[in-house]
Amino acid sequence: MPAHTSESFILQSWPFREGDLVVSFLTRELGKVRGVARRARRPKSGFGSGLERLSHVKISYFQRENRELVSIDGIELIQSQFAVVSDFTAACALDYLAEVSEQILPPMEANEKHFRLLGSVLENMRAAEPGAVWRAVTYFSLWAVRLAGLLPALDSCSECGLALDDPETPQRAYFSRFRNGLLCGECRRGTSNTWEMDLESRQVANQILHTPISQLPVREWRQSTAAALRRFLGQQIESHIERKLVTLPMLEAAA
Repeated sequence: MPAHTSESFILQSWPFREGDLVVSFLTRELGKVRGVARRARRPKSGFGSGLERLSHVKISYFQRENRELVSIDGIELIQSQFAVVSDFTAACALDYLAEVSEQILPPMEANEKHFRLLGSVLENMRAAEPGAVWRAVTYFSLWAVRLAGLLPALDSCSECGLALDDPETPQRAYFSRFRNGLLCGECRRGTSNTWEMDLESRQVANQILHTPISQLPVREWRQSTAAALRRFLGQQIESHIERKLVTLPMLEAAA
C-alpha cells in the first residue's frame, strides 16, 4: 500500500512494545484501520494529543507488504474533544462512541456514512447544551445500528406483524434480549426478561430516523429520555458483536 494521508477519527489505542502504541482509527476513505505509532508513549513524542480517543485528525501512514498493521508517520490535529471531557458523563459518552465504532465496524471497509455520523454527533456534543449528551448518544446508537444493517422494524410486532403505531389505537411494545425486534402484548407472553419500549422512545426513534441531529424537535433531554430505546439498541449491538459493551452500563450510571 502506498503512503496515505487521510482524515480520520482516533478510536482506541493499546500499548505495544516499549514506547509504542497500536492505534485503531476510522478513515473517511478506507474505513477502520489499525497501525503502529512508534515511540508514541515516550515523553517527547511528536504525536501529542492527536492520539486521544475521537480526536479528529489528518493521519499519515503506509503499509508494508504482508504486514497487517500500517505504520503511522504523523498526525495533524484538526479538532480535539478536550472541551467535552471536562464533564464526566460526556467523557463516558465519548468512550461509548469509540467502543461501539471499534466493535461494530469491520476492518478496511469504507463506511463514510458512519464517519459523517461520528462527526455530526461530536459537533452536537460540543455545543454543551443541557441534555446534549443523551441526545447525541441516542442519535448515534440508532444510526450506528441502522447503518450496520441491524435495526429491525420498530412499527410492527416481529412475530405477528401487528401494527404498533396506529395513531388511533397505539399498542404497547416490548423487547427481549432473546428475541429479534419488538413484540406486541400477546406475543410477549411466555417470553422471559422483557422490557417495555415506551411510546416516547418509539416517537424519538422515528424523529431520529427522519431528522438531522441539529434539527431534532426541541425537548428536555435527560438520562431517562428514550432510555428504553438505548437499552434495546445496546442489546442489538451486543448480539451482533457477541460480547458485552463495557462502556454502556458506565454511561447509563454516570447521570
